[in-house]
Amino acid sequence: MFFKRKNKLRDKYDRLLIIQMEKAKKNWFQQRELQRLSVEQTDEMICLTKIAEAKYFFLFREAKKRRIRIKN
Repeated sequence: MFFKRKNKLRDKYDRLLIIQMEKAKKNWFQQRELQRLSVEQTDEMICLTKIAEAKYFFLFREAKKRRIRIKN
């Protein structure tokens, strides 16, 4: 009885984590592409790219810790 609710909550938050990972990956790739295409790279642009990368890999490690499988 109690385990069903736990599994539902886990599934819900796993889905939310996957959605956040997709957004973070998209943001990181956009920042990286913007940095690559820019003529003059500023320190702020480099920092934003590093922050976006760090966010994505943090979420990636969390998904790995939770043993989440992404099915296409």
